[in-house]
Formats: sequence, C-alpha cells, structure tokens
Amino acid sequence: MRNMLRAAAVGAACTALSLTSGVAQATPGGPGVTGKVLAQKTVVDRDYILREVTIPPGQGTGWHYHDGTLYAYVKQGTLNHFDATCASDGVYDKGSSLKEPSGADHVHLGQNRGTTDVVLEVLYVLPHGAPFAVDAPNPGCTFQ
Repeated sequence: MRNMLRAAAVGAACTALSLTSGVAQATPGGPGVTGKVLAQKTVVDRDYILREVTIPPGQGTGWHYHDGTLYAYVKQGTLNHFDATCASDGVYDKGSSLKEPSGADHVHLGQNRGTTDVVLEVLYVLPHGAPFAVDAPNPGCTFQ
C-alpha cells in the first residue's frame, strides 16, 4: 500500500506532464517486455494497480491505449514515447514521471531505444475489471 501511495503522489505531482506510455503489453509488443503486479486495490468501481514494467533494449510496448489514467515513474533507462501522429511526445530519463490520459483518442507507443532495460513503476487507475491496455493498430508510422 505504501508503494501505491508513493506512485500516486508521483503521478499527482506530474499531472502537467503528458505521456501515454502504456507500458502495458500491446500488439505488437516486443519480445521480453514484461509486467509484474506489485500491489492491487479496488475502491468502489476503480482498480488501483501498481506494476513494474520492463522493456528490454530495442523493444517497445506496441500501439495501444488505456481505459483509465496511468501514472509512471522511470526507475531505470530512458523511455521514448510517440503519439498517433507518429511524433515524439516525450523522452523520459531515469527519475522522470509521466501521466497517460485515458481513451481511444490517446493511442501511443513506448520504446526503449537505449542499451539498458527501461524499468517503470506504473500506477494504473482503471475502471474495475478493465485490461491494462487495449491493442490498437499502427496509425501509419514507419516504426513500431
């Protein structure tokens, strides 16, 4: 619970930053992208789930969106993030925090273009029972 509260505080402090990095696995997520649930709590109709997501060098999350808001902290590495216009909407180094808004109008992709694993602590605030991410097709970008 303490970790969940810490992640929520980081997310709230960084509300002005936007990143729709779903580092949840989505098609075509790269080999070796993993997520481990650290804590989970349901309050009324919302699931609060703290996960550690690891993205190996040269891999990405795949195009996706989320049904709820996500707050992430970059614990290790550098996360490159792209929106559905194929434009970079952020490069997040170790120690950075980011917020991912919800909805199908926020399709995005997170990539690790570095040489070490990207490790994220992600607080998902989702409607009860919603998946971590919803797969989305590549919006026409020349990269995946």
